[in-house]
Amino acid sequence: MTVLQNILSHTFGRPTGLLGKSGGLIMARSNRNCAAWVVELLDVAPRDKVLEVGFGPGVGIELLTQAASGGYVFGVDPSREMLGQARARNAKAVLSGHVDLRLGAVESLPFKAGSFDKAMTINSLQIWPDAVTGLREIYRVMKPGGRIAIGFTRHSGQQKNGLIGKFVAAGFANMRIIEKGSDFCVLAEKR
Repeated sequence: MTVLQNILSHTFGRPTGLLGKSGGLIMARSNRNCAAWVVELLDVAPRDKVLEVGFGPGVGIELLTQAASGGYVFGVDPSREMLGQARARNAKAVLSGHVDLRLGAVESLPFKAGSFDKAMTINSLQIWPDAVTGLREIYRVMKPGGRIAIGFTRHSGQQKNGLIGKFVAAGFANMRIIEKGSDFCVLAEKR
């Protein structure tokens, strides 16, 4: 890993320390519009049980909590720094039991099979150790008929080529890519 890649990883990929703290503040601002759009595309119902993987500073969690006002929102992120920022941003919902945020990784989600109606992530698939393994794990914890939305901003570096094939390999159906300006989102369903 080059020095620049190491700095970017500690700032945005798996944020740690002072760089991670700064990265969280930047991500909260730069990812908010994409997160709002992805939540809208996901069509979250008030009583849905929703998962966000790689929740970062918790902006998506905040938006999901508003959409699933009578449901539950869960999140997993591998960064202690992001866990702290997300818990602070969503303190009231966490205290009420409406939101459950955990330290963890996409390749080993701490939930039972068939737990979630919907799942989402913003700008994280490109840093997973193995995208197909992560998608299969999300597939496992989703209910049949559940929907997933994975959004990317122009800053993600993610290419559209090959994405649909990863969803197919994980078992998803009805995949489509939707674009909005320089952002894009992959929508799919669990069979």
